Amino acid sequence: MTQSIAIVTGGSRGLGKNAALKLSRRGIGIILTWRSQGQEAQEVVNDIRQHGGKAAAIQLNVADISGFATFAQQVAAVLQEQWQRTTFDYLLNNAGTGADTLLAQTREAEFDALVNIHLKGPFFLTQTLLPLMADGGRILNVSSGLTRFALPGKGTYAAMKGAMEVLTRYQAKELGSRGISANIIAPGAIATDFGGGTVRDNPEVARHIASQTALGRVGQPDDIGDAIAALFSDELRWMNAQRIEVSGGMFL
Repeated sequence: MTQSIAIVTGGSRGLGKNAALKLSRRGIGIILTWRSQGQEAQEVVNDIRQHGGKAAAIQLNVADISGFATFAQQVAAVLQEQWQRTTFDYLLNNAGTGADTLLAQTREAEFDALVNIHLKGPFFLTQTLLPLMADGGRILNVSSGLTRFALPGKGTYAAMKGAMEVLTRYQAKELGSRGISANIIAPGAIATDFGGGTVRDNPEVARHIASQTALGRVGQPDDIGDAIAALFSDELRWMNAQRIEVSGGMFL
């Protein structure tokens, strides 16, 4: 039986790392990307291999579309070398960074950086990789609970994620003829190093979030990694064009 293969952007740390590990434990081959943390990315690859899986790491800056064609060539080479395949099956557009600036104080350079990382990058990376994606493949984009509830300072970041939610529906519509589905997962506050690690490292922030979450705690990386693995499972292959919030019930 041919092994399914997933590309996970931003797979060297945080939710991307957790998702890569959870997917690999389900027998899925992993190609993960990293921007600046090459050693950490290789450690994820080593972990997967030590557990009997197949994995590779390729450097990629999702904010710089000029490198996408070269990245696609590298992906094609890795697919052939490791899996003797010309296509992959799943794409997780996860790479990103946080931002916390009030709208009135947001500078154009900050705005443009968020566009490049969270909207332009995933848009054109997906476009570039479509010729390598197998028919019947799956795209999973990453949004945020901040598209449903509003917190001061998060508006520009949330706007990019809102755009990704709209883009996801259009991807589902236009790629359906190839049997490719597109969905988007929206995590709530998660205890990782994202956004400077505030949720993970600041007990007061964590207590406040827990008090505003129906399940009474902050989210953990495993909560999202498990959800991503489930969304790529065969049991959910009929799900398409959906926003799935995985926040424990924040701000209900």
